[in-house]
Amino acid sequence: MKKIALTLLVASVGLMAADGAALYKKCAACHGAHAEKKALGKSAVIKGTDIVADLAAYKAGTLNKHGMGALMKGQVASYSDADIAAVATYIKGL
Repeated sequence: MKKIALTLLVASVGLMAADGAALYKKCAACHGAHAEKKALGKSAVIKGTDIVADLAAYKAGTLNKHGMGALMKGQVASYSDADIAAVATYIKGL
């Protein structure tokens, strides 16, 4: 019985896992399909940067790279830590 409950728990967590590709669709409009663009002509190219740290800092309101802090805070306000990790992993794989 414990094995069944554990299996169901693991399966449900897997279904709730964040989808980095889906999350990145919102980012692609400014950063490009392959994270290759300078967003709004202001930011650095994000591919190859520490996305997790940057997104966490934008979410906390403690980062304002290239004057984009307020805009980015709004973009990632609803992201969980799992969402941030998933989108960062997706970007790294582009």
